[in-house]
Amino acid sequence: MDVVARHLAAIDRLRARDLPAGGAGHHTVELEPGHGPAPAADDVHALREAIAQHLGARWGETPPWGQLTLRLRLARGEEIPEPWATLCLRTDELDVWQAEGVWLAVGVADRDESDETRLLATVTRTAPP
Repeated sequence: MDVVARHLAAIDRLRARDLPAGGAGHHTVELEPGHGPAPAADDVHALREAIAQHLGARWGETPPWGQLTLRLRLARGEEIPEPWATLCLRTDELDVWQAEGVWLAVGVADRDESDETRLLATVTRTAPP
């Protein structure tokens, strides 16, 4: 199974999980890039784009959601619901879809220069702000 197919299967499993009731109604997972050394940031971004193309074919094409506005709103003290508050601090943009009553976001966490670049998938019932 190629890496994109493996990640699509992981996203499908994530979407099938029960979401906790209440305020923590989301799951975020790191999609493993594969075996061997950590991939370059460009490779992780290319993988996100490939996954977004497949998911866009399923649920419709959507433009990436820039996170700068949410970071500015947080900085002004506005309350941003989870998981969106954390995702905006970790990613510069997300690919987002709503399908079957659940929101799905895929993005690259690369804002922390002291940490590895990570590919994230999140499911939630909470609409993006």
